[in-house]
Amino acid sequence: MKAISRTRPAAALLAAAVAVAALCGGDALARCRPFGPRTRDVNDLGNQFVPFHAHLWDLLHGRAQGGLLVNWQSGFGTGFLPDLGTYLGSPFAPLVALFPRDEIDLAVYVITLLKIASAAAAMAWLLLALRPGRWWAAGLLGSSYALCGWTLADADYNPMWLDGLIALPLLCLVGERALTGRRYLPGVLIVALAWTANFYTAYMATLGASLVLLLRLLLTRPPRRQALAAAGRAASTTALGMGLAAPLVTVVYFGTAHAYPGRTDTFSPVPTGEVLARLLPTVYRWGSPALYVGTTALLLALALPFHRAVPARVRAGWTALVLLAVLSLQWAPTHLVWHAFATPQGSPYRQTFVVCGLLVIAAWQTLSHGLPGPRALGAGAGLLALITVLAGRGPGVRVFTWPVLLLAVAGALGGLALLARAGRGGPLAGLAVVLLLGAQIGESAATSAVATRLRLAHMDDYAPWAERQERQAALIAEADGWPRYRTDPGREQTVGNDPLMVGGEGAQYYSSLTPDVLSRTLTALGGGSTSRGRSVQSLDNAVTDVVFSVGARVHSPPDPHQKHVPPPSRPAAVTRRDVPPLVTVRSAPDTRPFGPSPYRNQEILLGSRVYTVPRLAVRDDAGRPLPSRRVGSGTARTGPVITARCPAGTQVHLWAPHYAGTARLDGGPTASLNYRPGRNRAAMVPLGTAPASGPLRVRLIPTRPGRIPPGAIGCLDTGRLRTAAARLTATGATDVTVSDGTVRAALPAGSTGLAVLAVPRTAGWRCAAGDGPARPAGEYHGLIAVPLDTSPTTLTCTYHPPGLRLGTAVGAASLLVLAVLTARTALRRRRVPAPTATTAPRERVTTAH
Repeated sequence: MKAISRTRPAAALLAAAVAVAALCGGDALARCRPFGPRTRDVNDLGNQFVPFHAHLWDLLHGRAQGGLLVNWQSGFGTGFLPDLGTYLGSPFAPLVALFPRDEIDLAVYVITLLKIASAAAAMAWLLLALRPGRWWAAGLLGSSYALCGWTLADADYNPMWLDGLIALPLLCLVGERALTGRRYLPGVLIVALAWTANFYTAYMATLGASLVLLLRLLLTRPPRRQALAAAGRAASTTALGMGLAAPLVTVVYFGTAHAYPGRTDTFSPVPTGEVLARLLPTVYRWGSPALYVGTTALLLALALPFHRAVPARVRAGWTALVLLAVLSLQWAPTHLVWHAFATPQGSPYRQTFVVCGLLVIAAWQTLSHGLPGPRALGAGAGLLALITVLAGRGPGVRVFTWPVLLLAVAGALGGLALLARAGRGGPLAGLAVVLLLGAQIGESAATSAVATRLRLAHMDDYAPWAERQERQAALIAEADGWPRYRTDPGREQTVGNDPLMVGGEGAQYYSSLTPDVLSRTLTALGGGSTSRGRSVQSLDNAVTDVVFSVGARVHSPPDPHQKHVPPPSRPAAVTRRDVPPLVTVRSAPDTRPFGPSPYRNQEILLGSRVYTVPRLAVRDDAGRPLPSRRVGSGTARTGPVITARCPAGTQVHLWAPHYAGTARLDGGPTASLNYRPGRNRAAMVPLGTAPASGPLRVRLIPTRPGRIPPGAIGCLDTGRLRTAAARLTATGATDVTVSDGTVRAALPAGSTGLAVLAVPRTAGWRCAAGDGPARPAGEYHGLIAVPLDTSPTTLTCTYHPPGLRLGTAVGAASLLVLAVLTARTALRRRRVPAPTATTAPRERVTTAH
């Protein structure tokens, strides 16, 4: 046993090294950063995960606006703990602090490598805990698990999912501890760490580990009482670990409950041929289960039912579990069970890493019982050939799949054949190991490179930190005056979370936990959004700047990395505006509900009439009236025009949330509007100054069909706006201080009416006026509001994350129970000098090779 325990670290190190070598090799083949010029920042990696890690860097270095409770940089002030638990709960995340701020992309890449290497090491350790065997073989299969198709195709750019990849083998080790009756504490801590790191994938890993434990109990067949005791230990360990993680998990749960609802999907299984194809190297297809685990591991798993050295019930048990797990991917009820009873947006096969883990464990059962003979290996190769034929040339199978597959099969079969001839050691054994490891690294590197290149071809991608962000960050740092006023990073965004990347305090915010009230309020005011409302954008509008105390705004050229935008025509610059403080007082608040017009909604929130909304006409390419106002199709495909009359000198705005293309007022700049059905909502845009006489003409160049609403044009009287801003400033707070989750304001003497904080009224805010008690904050058209009944001179609002008290109570109770159990175990050990360990019967170890 000592020899076995000494081989585990060696196997873990080998698995980690192979995984890192394959990943770096794949990125080098794809010429992807940091090994080439291509960006890694695709989809949510660039929009969410890198920016949130940048914000964590700022927090750890004391440079962020806000703290653990409130992120004051995004969404005009949003709760941060739910995002922390969703994106930054991993123990690897704080490592970003060791890197320079302008190398945040490299920091996230290194963390990704470390997570995948840790998963490989953990699986190698688990395999040797399940059964003794050759340490290098455990290392090889550990890397096969970490380099599975799910990792390379789906999780490589979703780094928080990789914590689940690590959690599965660790939770299986917790199950092994439950079988042998060991102490609670290590297992509870492992469960707590897994659920804190990323509870979503930890849930799937917990289900997978439960299946492994159940099969282990069926195979070892301990006495009934002993089996029930082991199951009870596993269940209590899991419950206590989840309880310790509750302070963060409950906050995420309640944050999700208050988030803007995303798209509701219906699960639809992919064809069987496509599922089988994903077992092969270099096959990439978004939205199908990426079951690739390497050819060697797949061959060994396929050979398991035919390997006579493996006990019959072990062969039957692991084969059945793998088959049932694969089938569960394709059946709607089990699909819902895997995904906590909600079909996810995006890839519907996020549980695939669990199935890959089961495949690798089945392969280990084959190899650890002795090398399969020619008959078993031939049967496995025959099944692989059948899979290849059924996969055919379906979606995802490309011309380069075949040479990679042939080389991988040759390496796997050649290595296993050499190993059989070599026996226990010698030069042939060393050559066999090199051949097997080389095949694993080569095919995984090729699979990784293909996935990286194809993701760049069909997903949005974003430039890493460079000169553009440096310029934006410098302008914001120079203009920033928080909390006297906000500095918005600007409408021309680089990523979906610009404030987290470059600084400032704006409306822009993209998260799975974007508050419902924030998204709906900004939409009512004319704001734009992507990701079906969960990625709200900055609104370049003078009225909303006054309402939300945006005193400085960055204006940048379009991001040159985005190929669909015109080249930059102007440098980035900052405009400033006199705005009221963060806290204002409304003596006669407008209680009318928001309506369909964003111009009127802005006036309600401002408390003054500042817009003229004229009648308009939409004309087609030939100048004929277009009663339907639908452009981008029919006779209004290339050059429709909007005509209207605005008072001379007013600022003209266009609100067309369902229009995609460009708009230009005669003599004004060109504005872009980005509408995609079901995904993007175009924001209100400024077009320039109304002419002194005659109607104004807004020329459109549509890129897809869309409709112009009847109240699309708004004419802003800037003089009236200045008057309204001055009035709100005069009655607003004389001093405002902000510290993490607390806002304190000094009010003018005799203030009555309604105090309004320019902060979204999300759940969790409580306010106290003067010496009065703290009560749940009121709401004024989506913002925090506090009645001033006694003319107070101070106002204090504090944020308490929903679910934190409940989670803390559950965590404290779990900690107390764990302390009692640990103390009881220690007392028993002191009283009984030589305790008898309760061990489950182990499978017979064979030494056939």
